[in-house]
Amino acid sequence: MTERTASDYEAEIERQVTERTSDTPGLMRRDAFVAVATEYLTGDGTLDDISVCFLKTAFGNRQAEVNGYDIANDGTSLNLVVAEYGVAGQTVRRDRVDRAVRRASAFAEFVRRGLHTQLERSSPAFDMAERIHASWPELERVRIAVVTDGVVGLTSTLSGEAAGLPAIVDVWDVVRLGRLALSGREQEQIVIDLVQRGHLVPCVKSQTQAGAYRCVLAVIPGILLAQLYEEFHGRLLQRNVRAFLQVRGKINKSIFETIRNQPGNFLAYNNGISATATGVDIVPGPEGQPIIRRIRDLQIVNGGQTTASLHYAAGKGADLANIHVPAKITVVALEQLDSLVPSISRYANSQNAVNLADFEGSSSFHIGLESLSRSTWAPAPPGSTVQTRWYYERVRGQYEVDRSNVGTVARRKVFDRENPRRQRFTKTDVAKFEFAFQSRPSIVCLGEQKCFQQWTVQNETINRERPQPTYFRRLVGKALLFNDVDRVVRSRRSGGYYSQTTAYTVAIIAGSLGDAFDPETVWRTQDLPSVLLAELDALAERVREALVSPPAAANITEWCKKEACWEDVRRRVRWTPLPSVFAALRS
Repeated sequence: MTERTASDYEAEIERQVTERTSDTPGLMRRDAFVAVATEYLTGDGTLDDISVCFLKTAFGNRQAEVNGYDIANDGTSLNLVVAEYGVAGQTVRRDRVDRAVRRASAFAEFVRRGLHTQLERSSPAFDMAERIHASWPELERVRIAVVTDGVVGLTSTLSGEAAGLPAIVDVWDVVRLGRLALSGREQEQIVIDLVQRGHLVPCVKSQTQAGAYRCVLAVIPGILLAQLYEEFHGRLLQRNVRAFLQVRGKINKSIFETIRNQPGNFLAYNNGISATATGVDIVPGPEGQPIIRRIRDLQIVNGGQTTASLHYAAGKGADLANIHVPAKITVVALEQLDSLVPSISRYANSQNAVNLADFEGSSSFHIGLESLSRSTWAPAPPGSTVQTRWYYERVRGQYEVDRSNVGTVARRKVFDRENPRRQRFTKTDVAKFEFAFQSRPSIVCLGEQKCFQQWTVQNETINRERPQPTYFRRLVGKALLFNDVDRVVRSRRSGGYYSQTTAYTVAIIAGSLGDAFDPETVWRTQDLPSVLLAELDALAERVREALVSPPAAANITEWCKKEACWEDVRRRVRWTPLPSVFAALRS
């Protein structure tokens, strides 16, 4: 395959931006670009759940600006996104990147000082700033992600300070984003050069086993693991471990006590970590013993709590100089990641009390859902003979990879006709559809990744089984309801809180209609009844009015994440469907 150029990547990202703006009337291209970029970065593990929110305001003689935010790591990390958009594939100089970072840093200082009270209280920007300000006493670090449709070419992260806190800056230009979008991989490759970092780690390697893998045994310095977690965060943890850490949200106290009081016994007390990699380069050390030079695609599949606890302890001033951690690194080929790594992860974690539901997209459930999406043809809508498929994107970027692999332009047009982009959906979409339809919109409002994690953990049994065709058809029926409501909500241009309004409106509809709404009936028609569509606009407005007037002037965004919000909205928005709606759903 011909190596793609920067213009190819820019064209692909811009195509996704155009698709996003055409689906959402009134959406600014800048915000659409940030949404596209941050979806890839949350899937990659670089960020957790970013809320896209734009604010630009004067701050003394500085300009404060931000395009999105999240508070992660149990409230200790502030993630900020700032965009340099409109460059269209041209070179972005380092000084322009630095200005973007300064704008984001000024925003952090603006919020820290409590100056956000001058903002409009009913705006998403106020909610964003208020939440950050309230969380400030617990914050320990700031991460700034600069996203741009230009070409920067920086090969490493930057460090500095923002509003008095240590800051890490990561730049994602259009080439880096495009590679992630079109690679068909869940995340960007991580390459860690241990020697360059000043660590000489002796090791022992096994011979290649019958399963075409080999193992490397080593004792890793604790400070190295803490540094890697600081730099790579969620990208270092295989997805099931990442979910475990975020759902549990607790630092292991016994680990921390050992670090603080008995560091010399840590190696004896701790079971260590199990990890995978696609490559480990081993070279002779100063005294001739083999040492690890470089690790590619390191993923911790067991030992996430140990790693996070070391990072936490270092942040609290603990001395990790005498902390060492046993490690087993299983080296597998890239093409084996989907088949072998989930099993390694499952068995490595079997000693734990936590029984994780889904070992990411390679579980039987997700593979089965993918298979059904490729083999099941949706009925042609009334007045048409064209059948299409609902494409389940099990791995982020899979749709674009499959589309590009069909070959000729003519075949690509056939692919587009049979697999419309508007009918593509992802793992996080499945969780949103299900929770909204179950009248649990507060979970949907937690954000895509947290919503998916909740759904994964709460559906352990079904996620280990291959879904039946009936499940797939019903899921698509729920998707049609969710997507139609979302289009109506966003077309109203009512000033924000679109995703929250959609989730709560779907929950009201599903709860009010009950068994009268049969998702499989909607699957057969591939559309909602016109009498139901006609009621969506007025219903969405009533839901939004309830959401933006929370009790005691609570933060709207945070209020929507609470079960009490659902109880309040359900009490205030009593929707009685017309008899014609029930009749249409039965026909």
